[in-house]
Amino acid sequence: MARLWTRSEGAGRPIVFLHGWAGDHRDELRTYEPVLAGMDGWRRHYLDLPGMGRSPASPEIRTLDDMLEACLATIAALAGPERFLIAGTSLGAYLARGVLARMGGRVDGVLLRVPLVVPADAERDRDTVTPLVTDAAVMAGLDAAERAALGEVLVQTPAYVAALRARLRETAGPARTAADQAFLSAIRDDPARYRLLFDPDAAGVLCAGPSLIVAGRQDAVVGYRDAWRLVAKLPRASFVVLDRAEHGLPLDQDEVFAALVRDWLARVREMG
Repeated sequence: MARLWTRSEGAGRPIVFLHGWAGDHRDELRTYEPVLAGMDGWRRHYLDLPGMGRSPASPEIRTLDDMLEACLATIAALAGPERFLIAGTSLGAYLARGVLARMGGRVDGVLLRVPLVVPADAERDRDTVTPLVTDAAVMAGLDAAERAALGEVLVQTPAYVAALRARLRETAGPARTAADQAFLSAIRDDPARYRLLFDPDAAGVLCAGPSLIVAGRQDAVVGYRDAWRLVAKLPRASFVVLDRAEHGLPLDQDEVFAALVRDWLARVREMG
């Protein structure tokens, strides 16, 4: 199995980051580097999943199981014999639990951001979400293309809209452009291929080390209630549901999210 493209930063104990569907490493980099760049002792490895970012599509990758195998091969090459931490966003959180199922004995902690728990869209426990704060004047400041790209904005304040526009400009938009849409659609549109053939959450304990789950109360993509199922299998987990937060969190809640990440890493450090 071919290795995936990676970008690495810092030195110390390895942390592997897996991004969400049709995204790439830039979203993880933009989310975590402002927190981690000022902390010593962590070697950050940001992966691009197949057909996304700089990892090309491959004919040998036809399912999420194949994507997981590519992740496992890449992690084995990056971490060598070292123990490591893993952090996943959305689909990346689903694959991260696949990594735990295969390599969990080497994982000291896990972070799951807006985690995908149920692959089948129709089976997810999620709410219909409408804007919490409306401001016609703020929305009028967007041109037609931005309005279409941003959709129905959850919190229509200048700060929230500015953060949403920055994410679209810096990560989500470029990732969408770089993604091999035909390759991805063939997997995403087939329920038999857009799921792991084994249950990554079958074990009684997924990870014994310190863990963090962060969900958005207004996440219309994966919801937040399904993620609660994981808490019983992560005995050292903090479970946080952020209000005024959607699937792209954190947007204008960077300080809250940064505090949660720092707390997670502090809990890992004290374990030795």
